[in-house]
Amino acid sequence: MSLSELKNIDFSKLNLHETKEAIQNEIETKTKNLHDALAELLFQKELLEKNIQKKHSELQEAKYAIFNDIESMIDKDDALTLSKVHQAKLQSIDLFDILSDTVEGAIITALEESKDSEAKNMIEEIIRELTFETIKEGTLNTIRVRKILSTILHSSIDIAEASPNQSEDILDATLKGMRAGLYESIDRFKKRLVFMPLEAKHILIEDYDTIMEDLNQTDTLFLQVVQTQANESSSSIRKILIDLNKKMHYDLQELIHISKETAEVMKDRFSEFAKKAVKKADSALKSEKAKEAKRMGIQAWGVAKTALSSAIKTAKNKIEPKE
Repeated sequence: MSLSELKNIDFSKLNLHETKEAIQNEIETKTKNLHDALAELLFQKELLEKNIQKKHSELQEAKYAIFNDIESMIDKDDALTLSKVHQAKLQSIDLFDILSDTVEGAIITALEESKDSEAKNMIEEIIRELTFETIKEGTLNTIRVRKILSTILHSSIDIAEASPNQSEDILDATLKGMRAGLYESIDRFKKRLVFMPLEAKHILIEDYDTIMEDLNQTDTLFLQVVQTQANESSSSIRKILIDLNKKMHYDLQELIHISKETAEVMKDRFSEFAKKAVKKADSALKSEKAKEAKRMGIQAWGVAKTALSSAIKTAKNKIEPKE
């Protein structure tokens, strides 16, 4: 349908369905090329994402192979050198993808290879290291941190379920390790704020309010993760976790303190940048897209007002007697 044909339509005589149909026909005709181009781009995006995931996996496998080759060249009795290589491996491999299996393997090894008196301390240190190394790979936001902590605790619970005599020690060590790893991650973020490059500052400014909010609820986040996992566990594990969670309330002061400190550093350094970003956002409101959004908001209000007026008029007609 051409614009001239549209001009011949008397929209005042059409109902809503007919109005939408006439406009939709025009939209489909005029935007077909754009629609097809978008569909092609979305298809290419899907292929690209699959290729990215494939290359990501290949990169991980290549890293594993390199470390395996290096480990094979080191004397198995040279514990110090092997430890340094394994530390480098933890810092080089993308742990998030293999976190669950890594935690499980580490705790089982600690239980098998350590004396009973040492196992708890060993598990706490392992979990601290894995928590810190995984969190520091990406952004410090609530959703990501919650996922990491939940994955670690869930894997630990699986081992605790299979080791009832050691379950409380395993879970206690896990929670302490998670707390220490989260503390270390926030402390690292605080220190890096001072030297953060300009590009990262722009990202930080965009997420300023979100990061500030996240930093002011790290203790709540931690306790919620424990409570959620407790609710999804067996009654025996649930009781242990709930008891540990109650005690943890008193042990989170350091975490709260470092989070508040970091929020203050961020506020001191970037609040002015954030204010400037808000001014830029205000000027962006004058853009065509913003103008159209405002227009649509006003039009939506108009539709609601008309509908309400019509409903009131109809109700009054029903109530008031006809003369």
